[in-house]
Amino acid sequence: MKILVLGSGAREHAIILALRAEEADHEIFAAPGNAGIAQDAQLVAVDADDPAAVTNFANENHIDLVVIGPEAPLVAGVADAVREQGVPVFGPGKAAAQLEGSKAFAKRIMGAAGVPTGRAVRAASRPEVEAAFDQLGAPYVVKADGLAAGKGVIVTSDRDAALAHADAYLLSGPVLVEEFLDGPEVSLFFLSDGDHVVALSPAQDFKRLLDGDEGPNTGGMGAYSPLPWLSERFGGEDEFVDLVTREVAEPVIRRLDAEGTPFIGLLYAGLILTDAGVKVIEFNARFGDPETQVVLPRLVDPLSELLLAAASGNLEDRPKPAFADAVAVTVVLASEGYPAAPVTGRPLSGLQAAEAVEGVHLAHAATAESDGGLVATGGRVLNVVGLGTTFTEARDRVYRAVAQIGLEGGQHRTDIAARVVED
Repeated sequence: MKILVLGSGAREHAIILALRAEEADHEIFAAPGNAGIAQDAQLVAVDADDPAAVTNFANENHIDLVVIGPEAPLVAGVADAVREQGVPVFGPGKAAAQLEGSKAFAKRIMGAAGVPTGRAVRAASRPEVEAAFDQLGAPYVVKADGLAAGKGVIVTSDRDAALAHADAYLLSGPVLVEEFLDGPEVSLFFLSDGDHVVALSPAQDFKRLLDGDEGPNTGGMGAYSPLPWLSERFGGEDEFVDLVTREVAEPVIRRLDAEGTPFIGLLYAGLILTDAGVKVIEFNARFGDPETQVVLPRLVDPLSELLLAAASGNLEDRPKPAFADAVAVTVVLASEGYPAAPVTGRPLSGLQAAEAVEGVHLAHAATAESDGGLVATGGRVLNVVGLGTTFTEARDRVYRAVAQIGLEGGQHRTDIAARVVED
């Protein structure tokens, strides 16, 4: 197939690596991509957020499948424009993408679909935020209503800090003040063709910058999959997935379809396992980052066939995706100053030595060629992904690889998947 992947991060690199791992000889294009993606796909100078530019490229190059990685092109309506031209596209239209683009929209859909989630108050001013704090109590959860690149959320018992966060995002529009939910978090991906859903394997990511879940929220500092501890509470991963499919994914997809906004693409369910049961923290309308980097390497089935089936409305005919018994751990290497003010332009070294570690590969998030070498161009720079037969083995491999990489001021967490290491 000729496949166009939109995006420039480690998530998109992970998708392309999964496509490259197939026996089929795909012709893969990436817009705009990055220095790492350039090793596995042909970079093209197309504005991923421009519906007309993407559509023109897809038509002129006879693209068989467009895969939209990040959220911005979805909210910009790129999928609508491509789909109108008869090109299969994996990604929801602009209306359905509001499931991620507006937290208030997502809460309304969940309410209408009967999906369990926390209480929320939409606040458009400082007095309304303070009233919501009084109503819901501490710890305070404040979310930007629109897109915020994974950094629009604060969870804190410090009222002044929560108010400052709200003030910053109120400049752009309303915020959501939500009930604090306590428990372990799980990320679960669902492929949807608008009528049917197919679940992938669960993962857990680490949003806080520092070890021990300290520091500010980020776009994600690491992840692992599968989640062996699900068996303790649900009897197994399959039982958990079936429960969430039945109580969360299917009702939401049915509701969106009933409202005339069918969801075709990747439904990301951010879940929390409370004492009162599984509840939804948030939805995203695309593959999660960095969870994609640990879910797709374990996928046995050809990813291209699954994505095309969803884009073409044929998921009902697909068997349940199979996953290898291997475990995967990814650690994010971030620039100095991330997430508030990342320092960019610094050189990277040791990447070949890192990838020489058995079971390790790199997914590039923000890299570029400069003077014959690679430099960091953003906050999250690289994902180091380690595979193994056990978590002990995978973690050992991934951290040995991280130690090989040089980036002045670089930072990473040292406790990714530490709690699931076997005795």
